[in-house]
Amino acid sequence: MFPKLEPLDEPLDIPPEKEPQFHHHLQSPNLGPNGNNNGKQIVNYIVIDDDDDDDVDDNNNNIVKPDALAIVPVPEQTQQELYYDNYNNNELSNIESSFRRKKPQRSAELVRVSNLELEEEMYFRQVVRKTRMLYDALWIYIMLGDDKHRSIFNVNNPNSNLRMTRTRGDLKAAALMKDNDLWLNRDKRIVGPIPGVNVGDVFFFRMELCVLGIHGQVQAGIDYLSSSQSSNGEPIATSVIVSGGYEDDEDKGDVIVYTGHGGQDKHSKQAVHQRLEGGNLGMERSMHYGIEIRVIRGFKYKGSASDKVYVYDGIYKIEEYWFDIGKSGFGVYKYKLVRMEDQPEMGSAILRFAERIRDNPLEARPVGYASLDISLTKENVPVLLYNDIDDNNEPLNYDYLVKTVFPPFVYHNAGNSGGCNCVDRCTSDCLCAKKNGGEVAYDSNGLLLAGKPLIYECGPFCSCSSRCGNRVSQYGVRNSFEVFRSLETGWGVRSLDLIQAGSFLCEYTGVVLTKDQAHVFTMNGEDSLVYPSRFGDRWAEWGDFSQVFRDYVRPSYPIVPQLEFAVDVSRMRNVACYMSHSSCPNVFVQLVMFDHSNIAFPHLMLFAMEDIPPLRELSLDYGASGEWTETPAICN
Repeated sequence: MFPKLEPLDEPLDIPPEKEPQFHHHLQSPNLGPNGNNNGKQIVNYIVIDDDDDDDVDDNNNNIVKPDALAIVPVPEQTQQELYYDNYNNNELSNIESSFRRKKPQRSAELVRVSNLELEEEMYFRQVVRKTRMLYDALWIYIMLGDDKHRSIFNVNNPNSNLRMTRTRGDLKAAALMKDNDLWLNRDKRIVGPIPGVNVGDVFFFRMELCVLGIHGQVQAGIDYLSSSQSSNGEPIATSVIVSGGYEDDEDKGDVIVYTGHGGQDKHSKQAVHQRLEGGNLGMERSMHYGIEIRVIRGFKYKGSASDKVYVYDGIYKIEEYWFDIGKSGFGVYKYKLVRMEDQPEMGSAILRFAERIRDNPLEARPVGYASLDISLTKENVPVLLYNDIDDNNEPLNYDYLVKTVFPPFVYHNAGNSGGCNCVDRCTSDCLCAKKNGGEVAYDSNGLLLAGKPLIYECGPFCSCSSRCGNRVSQYGVRNSFEVFRSLETGWGVRSLDLIQAGSFLCEYTGVVLTKDQAHVFTMNGEDSLVYPSRFGDRWAEWGDFSQVFRDYVRPSYPIVPQLEFAVDVSRMRNVACYMSHSSCPNVFVQLVMFDHSNIAFPHLMLFAMEDIPPLRELSLDYGASGEWTETPAICN
């Protein structure tokens, strides 16, 4: 019997109002010393020009308009219904076949994006960010529906030996987005860095790499343009996933010896010699033409939604390749990849360094820590203070405040509205859930399903358990935060943990002042007030399904009046106060009620807008000056 031949497979894992004017070039990859391949062009040279009146430039090159860029999603088409059932036993094969039959193939046109201006970089980052937010929110939404159906099935069939197979939310989220033409980089095959994707970005699911166009293969470790698509009949490799799928791989960080694909049996053991074809030949041709390769590392990581993470670690050049006898005794192709210079630190290295800091901060960083817990054990997890720039330790001068201090009148008649009578964990029939629009705001893992104008949680007047799933923001800080000194923002905050999109972070605490009190405060020259009304509606971006579901309506209930109070952080504050300002934040404010009924004074709870890697700075949109005071919000 001949062994089964398989490719290098990996297991599938459980905007600005006006677009900027682009003037950069999409350049063809370097084809070698003479810039050609014996007269055979393997890529097109594409120019993007500011001139909107002409279709060709002075050299008669085709001009591609900004909305034709690979990174920009295809304009919204007619919405399609989800064409498979959530609990189909053949779910995986159905979804994969739908990918094949529903949409055309990826473009065969290779381009390189270069010379981006800051405005353009911000634009593309925003496009990627919104696409990722939609994918993450869809995954949570799909998995919540799966949990509900599984619960009903088990209740109705308590003695049955049958159990429902868990839904592959990562695949379904990707399929929904593909049905609606929301995958990026489909009309161009980008060589090198993907605009809007930063070195160090972390992904929980491999399908997300496909959605963003970072790596287009659902399972194969080498992504390449096939010979049938290439204009000169030669395959060209563009990215690889390094995850130890082959025993002959060697990963030393900046230098990788990557084993080609093919020749493995169903037990992932090398069974026959590899051949120089397909992706293997694509790697050799990319080395020949000097085409760089994107490297994504995949490895198991505790705390990940899929128990695994994929990290984009930048671009590498293939310096050499050879045929060698592997550990199993069969011939394999090996490729030496060397990381190109002048790139940010590898995200995989940062993840491992963050683990070392969590285990022993002083051993990982012998110099720089001014405090190992500025909360003085008030938080569930220590809040570190790190400064390796100067001797400023200002955060130590403030009293750490875990919960917001409201004026006493806010709590008058606090219990009159009553609480729920649930025995243990609350469901959609809960009184608090009905106040919240008929649903509990979180999934079973405590992830926020969608942002709302206001969220009602169960509180001290409810009879449900203290561990009820509708009390997420009351559990306190659960991530290891570090306040650090920054040359750019003064003080900043970063996490030592990998934070999943939709996760609760902390409350923005301080002493609440009424409008009149704030006026007096500012007249005395104080500038340490934060105005909740200026935070804007960033909550509306989380869980916005308008591009996927045609009947989606932005939440407008519960209704919240204009917030006319300020938060004084001049003497008492918590870690949230040190988060820096950004017009493209990764954290948003969600208004929450639970311990009183005065909706004019809600709690300011902070949630993650996206998956945030360890040691990446957290940021909020503090907004602009308000109408009743010109004092700007504290922005560090």
